[in-house]
Amino acid sequence: MRQPLSTPSQLRESALRTLQIEQAAIGGLQAKLDESFDHACQLMLACQGRVVVTGMGKSGHIAGKIAATLASTGTPAFFVHPGEASHGDLGMITRADVVLALSNSGETAEVTALLPLLKRLGTPLVSMTGRPGSTLAQHSDAHLDSGVEREACPLDLAPTSSTTAALALGDALAVALLEARGFTAEDFALSHPGGSLGKRLLLRVSDLMHDGSRLPQVALGSPLRDALLEITRQGLGFTCVVDSEGRLAGVYTDGDLRRTLDQHHDLRDVQVDDVMTRPGKRIGPDILAAEAVRIMEDNRITALAVVDEQQRPIGALHMHDLLASGVI
Repeated sequence: MRQPLSTPSQLRESALRTLQIEQAAIGGLQAKLDESFDHACQLMLACQGRVVVTGMGKSGHIAGKIAATLASTGTPAFFVHPGEASHGDLGMITRADVVLALSNSGETAEVTALLPLLKRLGTPLVSMTGRPGSTLAQHSDAHLDSGVEREACPLDLAPTSSTTAALALGDALAVALLEARGFTAEDFALSHPGGSLGKRLLLRVSDLMHDGSRLPQVALGSPLRDALLEITRQGLGFTCVVDSEGRLAGVYTDGDLRRTLDQHHDLRDVQVDDVMTRPGKRIGPDILAAEAVRIMEDNRITALAVVDEQQRPIGALHMHDLLASGVI
């Protein structure tokens, strides 16, 4: 019977051995990449349907993650449990699909049971196993060798190094396909609209700006009192100042008010023209909200006027809107 680990140093030594073994397992995959990997990629790139990923037990968990990674990086994919596939879920697989099957031994009964059915359908099969001579590997159109010398488990029983290697090889496959498709960060955002990256790459100024009656603005020549009332009414910390043709001539902000108080003891005769910031920072409605964040941070301001092509104000954007939307 093995003696249990009892000291912190022994626990850390065990963890270090595990990481070293799994690091070596991943490193060993480099020499295994050959024309079969290229063929697997070509089958998936030519696929008119979906990449159907399957595996049993621990390999099944890895297969599910690979399917999710493929789907989020431009290769439509989903996971099918091999046991359920033999009991009806095989109907989810068509001849237009490509099947990626994981099995470290290459002999998993639930997975090999699918072989005759896949052959009858004519669905291309890519396998990922630790044994190139296994049943699954031999009946595949392309085989990816994920074999490892040993498991990190000291009993050499629990799938550890083998699942780590399979996961890394799945990532390598997904990234190769991503680059082959010319997949971009914006493409990634389209499949992650709820994430922070999606918000940064999908939300535009027009999605967040205050417009219509919520747009703070006064005309050139207005008394400073009118500008202050407009700032208070709209609550955005600034107001646009427009000329006779409705174009943005400048802005007046809370910061301008502090400077005005330093320079003028009597505000009753002050016009907004005399104290506004010219020409005022501005941005277009189709600009990414993330770019608006950069402009605000670079200029140490909290709001921007949004203008059309004729430089007429059509909206106002505040830092609070960007914070509330999750862009920052």
